Amino acid sequence: MRILQNSDVPIYKQIATQFKDDIMSGAIAEGEYLPSIRGLAKDLKISVITTMKAYEQLSDEGLIAPVQGKGYIVNPQDREMVREQHLRLLEQHLQNAMESAKLAGVSREELIKMITVLYEI
Repeated sequence: MRILQNSDVPIYKQIATQFKDDIMSGAIAEGEYLPSIRGLAKDLKISVITTMKAYEQLSDEGLIAPVQGKGYIVNPQDREMVREQHLRLLEQHLQNAMESAKLAGVSREELIKMITVLYEI
């Protein structure tokens, strides 16, 4: 896990985002336990409160659940919901790419060609 201390994004959000990405991609499987709050805080050299805030955010989103005496476990994921979340993220990235293309004077045809080439890689 990589934490950027000088980022505008709060550390707890960086942690939550990285776990969320791993859960959504299947890198962390449903039924798997996340590292303990204290252990993760120690490894990342951050406060337990910061780590707890990240886990609470993931729990609020329904991605993980607390298990008494054992920590946090990854909940089963609705595959259609996961697909929808990926599509929304893709739309955001494409919107940003289109805005950048317009600023750079890239035509629609050039942009489509670039996307086609990149998709085939």
